[in-house]
Amino acid sequence: MTDTTIDPVTLEVLRNQLESVAEEMGQTLIRGAYSPNIKERRDCSTALFDANGRMIAQAEHIPVHLGAMPAAVDAVRDLDPRPGDVFVLNDPFTGGTHLPDVTMVSVLATADDDGSADGGGNEGEIVGYAVSRAHHADVGGMTPGSMPAGAREIYQEGLRLPPTRLVEGGDLREDVHSLVLANVRNPRERRADLRAQLAANERAADRLESLFAEHGRETVLEGFDAVIDYSHERIVDEIAALPDGTYEATDVLEGDGVTDDDLEIAVTVTIDGAEIDVDFSGTDGQLAGNLNAPLAVAKSAVYFVVRCVTDPGIPPNHGCYEPVTVRAPEGTLLDPEPPAAVVGGNVETSQRVTDVVFAALAKAAPDRVPAQGQGTMNNLTIGARDGSFTYYETIGGGFGARPDRDGMDGVQVGMTNTLNTPVESLETEYPLRVERYALRPDSGGEGRYRGGLGLERAVTVETDATVSLLTERRRHAPKGVAGGEDGATGENLLDDDPVSAKTTVDVPAGTTVTVRTPGGGGHGDPDERDDAALEADRRAGKRTDGDS
Repeated sequence: MTDTTIDPVTLEVLRNQLESVAEEMGQTLIRGAYSPNIKERRDCSTALFDANGRMIAQAEHIPVHLGAMPAAVDAVRDLDPRPGDVFVLNDPFTGGTHLPDVTMVSVLATADDDGSADGGGNEGEIVGYAVSRAHHADVGGMTPGSMPAGAREIYQEGLRLPPTRLVEGGDLREDVHSLVLANVRNPRERRADLRAQLAANERAADRLESLFAEHGRETVLEGFDAVIDYSHERIVDEIAALPDGTYEATDVLEGDGVTDDDLEIAVTVTIDGAEIDVDFSGTDGQLAGNLNAPLAVAKSAVYFVVRCVTDPGIPPNHGCYEPVTVRAPEGTLLDPEPPAAVVGGNVETSQRVTDVVFAALAKAAPDRVPAQGQGTMNNLTIGARDGSFTYYETIGGGFGARPDRDGMDGVQVGMTNTLNTPVESLETEYPLRVERYALRPDSGGEGRYRGGLGLERAVTVETDATVSLLTERRRHAPKGVAGGEDGATGENLLDDDPVSAKTTVDVPAGTTVTVRTPGGGGHGDPDERDDAALEADRRAGKRTDGDS
């Protein structure tokens, strides 16, 4: 670690200011975007990195985005970035996660003798990188929305962008910009969302300049090291408090769209003093379908779980990640080789990695791990092949019961942290009509503390369209723990007919798509449900034992 002389008060001030830079980036992106997926659901993330590619601060956005961001910055740093450059990328094999997640990496540099920061000049020393990642509602490919259940290779999933200069020396490269827009549906919306990402990164440059002016360049750069050291010291203490040992767990994915066979993810977690090693040896090989996940996605899930099991209040940055090692054999579903299809890996496989690492660490810290939540993002994509609209949503479900309280109802669980699309916005923006949006009664597992309830969302398509579903936990229920019962499995319907967990199908106008999401598992023996929990249920208006 780096020795720093910055005093504690200045450190705390700078830490909060640097985090506010990332948060302001996110707000700029959300306010400037056109697509409901970003402006309403907030399916985007922003972060600030130092010149060495270390994350300094992040907005509290999407875990699967943020934990994988360092790979994007590393990929850009290999290309001789210069002040005034902005790189765009989405290639999962070169710094990305899956193709709809478009990342922009802007070079931040000091351009003047006074040390002010500049995101668009042609001179100066690189001091960091501003990074924004947003899920675009379409990036081309074989189906509207670019989330096809039937993809067998990455070329079918959309436009693939290795790190490419979109802005060079402060000037937009119209050739690259036009190339991107020529390969997506609804280019007007994509243009606006890309512009919002550029604005978010420019906001970081402005805010960093103001910090240099307030504190001085050297103090701020010293603060970069200090906030990393601070998080590192705290996470090391937390890991050291866990019992040393080797802990194993396995879980399965319910097919990959090609096969319905269960596909195994295996993990061995070794805690040794202040370090954690996470090894996915034993995981199934690379898949024919699209649930392969780049190693960066698996790392995101591991980092998220470690933060949850230690202290989520530790400022998330490079210091949190440093004591954690993540490995997976090459050519497996957690470290696939091109041209593997990967679009479902980011959204569904990441959830199962979260579940399996939680299961392993529950053996070391059972009082810190909840019962399983819904374990899926319930991806629903509806769009027209003429590009007139593309709607994408991840739908919440049940949160697993915790050792001391019930699970939450109808929330995003695990690697996603988005809002829902409000009914008013959905029906205004798209030729869709919401027929039902409600909690699923009795879908949470019984226990001393009950699992959260899943949701039911039914949407009627008012024009011919293509529907894609990428979902999990339709066969294997979220598990209860310590005697708690399992949560309910999910279900997908077209009109009244059940369809598989992973499907893409063209439907006529008037078709109703229904997604019923899983509930969370229960925690503890249901017969030991205490009076406090019953009273909490009554206050929440839930039915309790003994009610008529």
